[in-house]
Amino acid sequence: MSNDVLAAIQPLLPGIAKRASSTDDNRVVPTETIEELTAAGVFRMLQPKRYGGAETDPVAFYEVVREISGVCGSTGWVTSVIGVHPWQLGLFPDEAQRDVWGEDPDTLVCSSYAPVGRLTEVEGGFELSGRWSFSSGCDHASWALIGALVMGEKGKAVDFLTVLVPRADFEVDDVWDVIGLRGTGSNDLVIETAFVPVHRTLRNYEHSRLRGPGQKVNTGPLYKVPFGAVFTTAITAPIVGMVDGCLASYVATMGDRLRLSLGGGRFAEDPFAQVAVARASSETDAAILQLDRNIDALYACAMAGEEIPMELRLRTRRDQVRATERALQAIDILFKTAGGNSLKRGNPIERAWRDAHAGSVHVANDVERALAMYGRGAFGIPVEDNLV
Repeated sequence: MSNDVLAAIQPLLPGIAKRASSTDDNRVVPTETIEELTAAGVFRMLQPKRYGGAETDPVAFYEVVREISGVCGSTGWVTSVIGVHPWQLGLFPDEAQRDVWGEDPDTLVCSSYAPVGRLTEVEGGFELSGRWSFSSGCDHASWALIGALVMGEKGKAVDFLTVLVPRADFEVDDVWDVIGLRGTGSNDLVIETAFVPVHRTLRNYEHSRLRGPGQKVNTGPLYKVPFGAVFTTAITAPIVGMVDGCLASYVATMGDRLRLSLGGGRFAEDPFAQVAVARASSETDAAILQLDRNIDALYACAMAGEEIPMELRLRTRRDQVRATERALQAIDILFKTAGGNSLKRGNPIERAWRDAHAGSVHVANDVERALAMYGRGAFGIPVEDNLV
């Protein structure tokens, strides 16, 4: 499978790597980087062809994400999250897609999916208010996908929607000051009151049922793959990429260093270091192979017009969270065996270690919940979850 975007980003990687420290310090991906990735076509990979997108095989998208994440974790994370939103927008009614891309197909969308917003039905749509956290890359976005509950007459939630709102309707509250993924600018979005027309809403129930009004106009196989696979893999892919890139940096920089335990011998000659490299590389290889295998299988079903079996959907979630676990196991090995060299702030090993662990706390990486879902399915117990 050729990947033209992967080739297009290769010349950009040295510059992204050079800006990694300032990205971390400034707590936001530079506009220069976003513009370069936009020009390379990264953010159009999962965008409908009807609006200038490539509708590419999702495995190719995740490959690009891993490459970028290998030189800057924060940039890779923002690339993946912002880059997966065109896919979800493709599930919305066509009028909503036209609102965003009608005049500029390079318009970017951020998100915060937790259903903390409140929707009240009014004529023609809903009145929305709330505060949402962890909106990665929001400084570069002109629209936002956010989660909200429809409130009934007795103050109880009656539905869970993802709604689309323009930049004019929300404020960005700069609160992002954390230990890992510092450069993602994952700030809060605040809406006092905003009107959301019906066409800018999507029921989360439709995600898990593989239905959406956008599928009537975006009929390609890409939009028949489950949200629970496409989105969660977009969370794990950058983590695996961070660790894979860290491994390459580790081998390149640690090999000629001396170890006191070897009486001044080269680090590369230490059998414990050699075993560490073998273990770490095996973990990342296993993670990538399983992630790609499952997305390939899902996409093949969609291309053939076949119903996607629940067993495959559950296996995809099982391997997705395990990929995150494997990546963390690998980077912990590297961090520990690098010794004091891994403690200096700003070096690639230290930054990747912080970023990978920060990414692992995302709700999509709730390991025990995902594994329990797989176990339920294996025992023939019905599984109901929006992230499958």
